[in-house]
Amino acid sequence: MNALEIKNLRKHYPTFSLNDISLTLPMGCVMGFIGENGAGKSTTINLILDLIRRDSGSIQILGRDTAGGLPPELKEQIGVVLDECCFPEMLDLEDIDAVMAAAYRTWSRERFRRYGKEFSLNPKKKIKDYSRGMKMKLSIACALSHDSRLLILDEATSGLDPVIRDEMLDLFYEFIQDESHAIFMSSHITSDLEKICDYIALIHHGNLLFCEEKDTLLNRMGILKCSRQTAESLDPDAVYGRRTTAFGVEALVNRFMIPRDLTAEHATLDDILVYLVKGETK
Repeated sequence: MNALEIKNLRKHYPTFSLNDISLTLPMGCVMGFIGENGAGKSTTINLILDLIRRDSGSIQILGRDTAGGLPPELKEQIGVVLDECCFPEMLDLEDIDAVMAAAYRTWSRERFRRYGKEFSLNPKKKIKDYSRGMKMKLSIACALSHDSRLLILDEATSGLDPVIRDEMLDLFYEFIQDESHAIFMSSHITSDLEKICDYIALIHHGNLLFCEEKDTLLNRMGILKCSRQTAESLDPDAVYGRRTTAFGVEALVNRFMIPRDLTAEHATLDDILVYLVKGETK
């Protein structure tokens, strides 16, 4: 059973369309979902969560088709952290504990309070007085305090300093050690995704450009710096995107498809995103 299966997902707006998105997240794995602002990441996540209606396509979560919406027993198994804290700002930690205990059969008050202490969240402090980082930590604590099997994270490490982000990644890594768990994680902080993800999916202008294993992707992709003449001589299928400068050409290439006498540096996820989204077409 896969944690998440999306096939030919479509959603049309007057100024934007999500086009035939298909991807599969196996159990026991983490998928990073990347793309520029407005590429369709949040739209995809909202469709997965049934917050908006799809035009066509199918979504299966934990082996269940969600065409008729998310049943309560499935919601119990999905932990969600969106890019904004969704709790009323006049509540405090104890209020949220009571609300969530009433909403989730599997809510663990003991676990939630433990995360509250671990994250240094003052139980008497109102959410309106929380920093953005504290709000994100509160959302993460809530997502981990019921029997979630699939975590859906939309910029969950946004607003956190590098030390706290590293602690959060450790939590996610611990969560994924149970092979009946999985994480679908959207983030602009690609260094976080490089640390924890098994798969990377890139969306651009509503189109999925690729979805594949991270290690295979990073092993294949390289940055080649060369003259314009050399760039023009390359197999077009080996070049994914390029940028022309006053000193020559920098190109995102398939390292296994360029001549052996050329050396390409390993590309990062940031490199891949920039060249595919902003680079010149090949």
